[in-house]
Amino acid sequence: MAYSILIVDDEENIRTLIRKYAAFEGHSTQEAANGMEAVELCRKNTFDIVIMDIMMPLLDGFSACRKIKEFSDIPVIMLSARGEEYDKISGFEMGVDDYVVKPFSPKELMLRIEAVMKRVSGLQKKNQIVEIDGMRADITARTVTIDGQKINLSPKEYDLFFYLLQNRNIALSREKLITEVWGYDFYGDDRTLDTHIKLLRKSLGPYSQLIVTVRGVGYRFEHE
Repeated sequence: MAYSILIVDDEENIRTLIRKYAAFEGHSTQEAANGMEAVELCRKNTFDIVIMDIMMPLLDGFSACRKIKEFSDIPVIMLSARGEEYDKISGFEMGVDDYVVKPFSPKELMLRIEAVMKRVSGLQKKNQIVEIDGMRADITARTVTIDGQKINLSPKEYDLFFYLLQNRNIALSREKLITEVWGYDFYGDDRTLDTHIKLLRKSLGPYSQLIVTVRGVGYRFEHE
């Protein structure tokens, strides 16, 4: 399927590289050289996904992403030379869907775009509500409430939580979770999964203990 992609990077050669590979895959693109341009383009146009660099003039990628998320739920893949775990956590907490570290493989980036869009499309087709005591998860609306109070999760936290819920009481390997939630052969640091589990547990508060660590395997959502 062809997608409309906004490419945001202050390096013209990077934008050109992504544009050429995207065109080869049949996608249409627009470009922005900084965060301010990206925000304005997202206000005026409809894109399927944004590829966003972090270190840019005028407005950095994190700030631009935060602005865009105020009025749009468009998926965002962060693209940056900064690969520290702190940067990844910052991005995931504000709703980034994926994180690609430079130097990157354009082919892998295209696969990640497909994976994010496939996951977003799949979640939109599901219609399921799961209630456990005072916790209510509405997969269709992508909302989770605890004792009537809505909690805010990042897109990846929602995806991970819903997958665990739909496979509750099943021990899921780290490889299985990464493949199903991230949707591609994961080449990065597998601590990304642990980071999301940690963030998810924090968000779930009194229900955090339902996500059980299975030593030597992965994780399980445990509830009778």
